[in-house]
Amino acid sequence: MIKAVFIDFYGTIVHEDGAVISKITQEISENGNESDKSKIGSFWWNEFQNMFINPYNDTFKTQRELEYESLVRTIKQFGSSSDAEVLSEMMFDHWRNPPIFAESKEFFKKCPLPIYIVSNIDRCDITEAVSFHGLNPDGIFTSEDARSYKPRAELFQLALSETGMNPHETVHIGDSLSSDIKGASALGINTIWLNRSGRQVPDGITAADDLLDVFKRL
Repeated sequence: MIKAVFIDFYGTIVHEDGAVISKITQEISENGNESDKSKIGSFWWNEFQNMFINPYNDTFKTQRELEYESLVRTIKQFGSSSDAEVLSEMMFDHWRNPPIFAESKEFFKKCPLPIYIVSNIDRCDITEAVSFHGLNPDGIFTSEDARSYKPRAELFQLALSETGMNPHETVHIGDSLSSDIKGASALGINTIWLNRSGRQVPDGITAADDLLDVFKRL
């Protein structure tokens, strides 16, 4: 029996950062030697992901640190004169005040189970974003708290420990097959993949079209 909902935040409850990434890559392009924003975006994403996967415990770095370091490397790679601090603040302005999906507030109102946000983000940024939208989760667990990032086990383990739940008593909802679904499933947590874009659903994966559709899968 499911007793609690764990849920991702960015890309699941609120929109991801595609719009601000487009602005940042445009800025780097205009002040650098590469006109193709997609090349800049791909390089930046790969740099961020490579730094994002490894840090945990004593080697952990916050999202803010990793985002800044990846921007510095990207600006250097494309010979841009852009200011990494200014661009990093643009990114975090988005993360603190992200646009919310249309049905998210209704999901919080209608969900009969306690809802705990489990997110790869710094605590101060997500608490500000949650407050900005007037959401009232029963708890928030962040990568900064666990000193580890999904899909590693530590963040999920922290959520289980703090809520007193067993894996089979929880369901984790998220938009990332790798970070959310793979990470939670590895611990025996039930999962629902939020597939807003209608992608092909892999075998063995429970998917929902949006957060209200989740109620049909519980």
